Amino acid sequence: MNSRDIISIIYGIPFILIGITHFTDPAWFEPIVPKILGNAYFWVILSGVFEVLIGVGIMIPKFRKISAFTMVLMLITLYWANLNMWINDIPLSGNTYGDIWHIIRGFIQVSLILTALWIGKLPPFKNDAG
Repeated sequence: MNSRDIISIIYGIPFILIGITHFTDPAWFEPIVPKILGNAYFWVILSGVFEVLIGVGIMIPKFRKISAFTMVLMLITLYWANLNMWINDIPLSGNTYGDIWHIIRGFIQVSLILTALWIGKLPPFKNDAG
């Protein structure tokens, strides 16, 4: 097992756990789903399915590249909900968050995207040996 395998497991587990939370507590996620999408419950469940499947896939070497690519697409798409939360000052668990929290959240999202690209050996990490 190499470092990429270990990091893939460490990276995938939180996505699986958060994805499961979409099924066990969908009401927590529903407020940040952009209203234009319609049925928030549907989108929360669907995104939970993707988080679990991609989280598992990224840990399995055979599926790692496609899972990493799909993870990047998912992270970009789901950031819409975070922007919706920021722009419309939507509370989660009764709390609203200031600009600095949202900016840090944006940096985390970029870090997650870069990590997925590295795990999948996708550009700009295509020729990375690790």
